[in-house]
Amino acid sequence: MLIEVFKSKIHRVRVTQADLNYIGSITIDEALMEAANIMEGEKLQIVNNNNGARLETYAIRGERGTGVICLNGAAARMVQVGDVVIIISYAWLTPEEAKTFRPIAVFPDENNRLVKGV
Repeated sequence: MLIEVFKSKIHRVRVTQADLNYIGSITIDEALMEAANIMEGEKLQIVNNNNGARLETYAIRGERGTGVICLNGAAARMVQVGDVVIIISYAWLTPEEAKTFRPIAVFPDENNRLVKGV
């Protein structure tokens, strides 16, 4: 048996762009993706703190160091630029693996940049 557990999150980043005409996904600054151990193409849950919306999409690598958080395609209708979102990834583990697994939480600054020492 496998159970789905919280793998990692990027906590409280600001949406910098919303592109309705893009095919789909969320573009995330590559530095944030690496810090949260999120792979390009990985399925993600996006939680919008401003309006309560929750959606699923997949990650696209954005330019490193830009702080970009861009909801693309239909997901662009679920956010406004400036909204605060939480980006969450999950993993399937055996119950035994889950007992010792430790998730990663990344807490960027107000400009979506990594904070040293956090």
